[in-house]
Amino acid sequence: MLTNLDKLGTPTQNSIWIVGAARSGKTARLVEQFCIWSKTVKSLAATRSSRGRSGRWRAGQTAPAILVLAANGENRLELADRIGVSTQGKYAFHSTTPFGFFEQEVLLFWPLLVQSMDLRAQFPLRLQPETELELAARVWRRELDEGILQQTGVSPNRMVRRTLDLLQLAAVSGTPREEIKSILEQGFAWEGGSNSLWTSMGELLERWREWCLRRGLLTYGIVCELYWRYLLPNPTYQQQLASRYQAVIADDVDDYPAICRDLFDRMLDRGAAGAFSYNRDGGVRLGLGADTEYLAKLESRCQSVENLDAKAGLAPEIGELVVSLAVNTEGFYPLGLTLPGSVRSLETTSRAQLLRETAEIIVDAVKSEAVEPQEIAVIAPGMDAIARYSLTEILARSGIATESLNDQRPLSTTPEIRALLTLLALVYPGLGRLVDRDAVAEMLVILGSQKHREAMETEDSQPNFHFKSQIPNPKSIDPVRACLIADSCFCPNVDRPQLLAITTFPRWDRLGHRAARAYEQIVEWIEQQRSQQQERLLPSPIALLDRAIQKFLIDDRYLAGDRLAALRELMETAAHYWEIHGRMQRVEPTNGGDSETIARFIQLLRQGTVTANPFPVGLEGPAARAVTLANIFQYRSSRRAHKWHFWLDAGSPLWLSGGAATLFGAPLFLQSQLGRPWETEDETVADQQRLQRILVDLLSRCWVLYLCHSELAVNGQEQTGPLVPLIQSAVSCQQSAIRHSAFGIQHST
Repeated sequence: MLTNLDKLGTPTQNSIWIVGAARSGKTARLVEQFCIWSKTVKSLAATRSSRGRSGRWRAGQTAPAILVLAANGENRLELADRIGVSTQGKYAFHSTTPFGFFEQEVLLFWPLLVQSMDLRAQFPLRLQPETELELAARVWRRELDEGILQQTGVSPNRMVRRTLDLLQLAAVSGTPREEIKSILEQGFAWEGGSNSLWTSMGELLERWREWCLRRGLLTYGIVCELYWRYLLPNPTYQQQLASRYQAVIADDVDDYPAICRDLFDRMLDRGAAGAFSYNRDGGVRLGLGADTEYLAKLESRCQSVENLDAKAGLAPEIGELVVSLAVNTEGFYPLGLTLPGSVRSLETTSRAQLLRETAEIIVDAVKSEAVEPQEIAVIAPGMDAIARYSLTEILARSGIATESLNDQRPLSTTPEIRALLTLLALVYPGLGRLVDRDAVAEMLVILGSQKHREAMETEDSQPNFHFKSQIPNPKSIDPVRACLIADSCFCPNVDRPQLLAITTFPRWDRLGHRAARAYEQIVEWIEQQRSQQQERLLPSPIALLDRAIQKFLIDDRYLAGDRLAALRELMETAAHYWEIHGRMQRVEPTNGGDSETIARFIQLLRQGTVTANPFPVGLEGPAARAVTLANIFQYRSSRRAHKWHFWLDAGSPLWLSGGAATLFGAPLFLQSQLGRPWETEDETVADQQRLQRILVDLLSRCWVLYLCHSELAVNGQEQTGPLVPLIQSAVSCQQSAIRHSAFGIQHST
């Protein structure tokens, strides 16, 4: 039932709870409610400015009186755009994510926190996860070396990450950090023998938090704790919050942390109205800090409850059957079950063959115009590098582009990034140990390539050409020549490694004019940067990276979208790293120069640290017509839908496990689990419930489904995952349909 409000009154009269499955119209209903409320709320005079596209206000406009929340950054942009289109941009609103809101409020009201908590008066800086990991490892170095912070089979870096995640989980669940030790002891009581470790974790987190606050450094966990524990209960802040926002609209609250419930309760108590959408089969971030069950209790604060019964995709037709086949552990399946022709099976013996045949089916479907590339998604429980590379290369040969959703690969896996790191070590002194001949040879290949006129003409004459793999990019210095040059012209040195003149190579004339000239340009540029660095005319390593990118990687060539994203990611990571370094130098000055910091930065990236994704940018042109590659978590987080789904590795047991989408100890911090041990039976039930949500959610986002299964996994073991009964049923129905078709042909003959 839709409610048309003429004015805002008490929260119990106006707050709305919207329940529905994926693609049922929940977001559209929230946009409609925004349009209703935006005409009635009274806005305040604005004193700040921001970009209109982000959903915030511009100078001269009134400040927003409606807070709009979305589960993640990508969803936020989409929701803000939909609201802007629906209202023609007439009304201001504040669009953000839950953590984005917490961070903005902590920064905005930092003086209030400084006063109430007796903190040092300095502007805070937030640490990115990779920087947080490095600094925490430094602070806890003694405990790591002595084995105090150690678990069997867990690497030191992973142990540091686990410990930091505990502070984050406690903060987003509204649990005092002092209780972390007792929660771990109660939750893992059945393991035994780990109480000393849990005690050490609690003590180290206390020391880490104090270390950060003394220096004005904030982490995800510290921000959330400061907000719910110190800022939100503050009467002054509550008055400010009530005066700023008269309404809150929150999409997909099933993915919000528990402290969001505290925020919403405070806003509703002070007269704000709320509109909340909830998906029973959502909970994508359950295990990463979300508390779906606790947020569901927010329904009791809303008088109007709307159930959107519409179901999309294959879910209404086969959703219950698929869940029964996958989750029914007793093995009793419906007699004479049939699956529609839209559910198809692809079975092979090896995974390599599976990847090849999956790509061939996609190519045939696109060529026959049965489906467009942008209407296809390949989803796997773990989309590894082999699968991404194989599918990308096979599809590229047929001119079909691919898009990897939030490809969480270390920056050091990108050749351009490795080349730039080598360049840093050649320009700045004291970094000779970080450079070897192989790294120099790779740098010469990357920096010495050029895009020539023939490639540009090819690009202009074939606008639909798949640029990533098919535009010729002739190498001025190919790998063979690069190795020869590095062997003869690279002079190792601990302080100042050198690239000697090309004539140092006895047979340099056989390298060719193009390769020799490209090498001379690289050497000349490096010497120029060295000279400027010695004369203090090179502002910072960030400036050097920017110059190198402009000179060698952007100026004369085309770079694929994933390579450009990696370069943006590098620059954002470097800027953040040196910002934190500057703060540390002001607080605790050291004698080490730029070289020491650069060395740590290079080693950090070469260790395979996964950095934060750059700000999302929409694809345009041919890249927008791309097949989507994603793992289950990435795909569900994006809330996308595609006409065709290919469930890769459908027989894998990984469909039943949370994997990287579940933090260590996460279930212990759910409101329903606090103070209770987490046992094997609890984990089994949680896995089955997660699988059920995954299946229903994915089936709501597709209309044709291919179950792609190989008998053997990459490691050669037989695949016996929870979807095997579904695969067998699909194969049986497929074979039956073929037999009936053959019988019909014979009968007619």
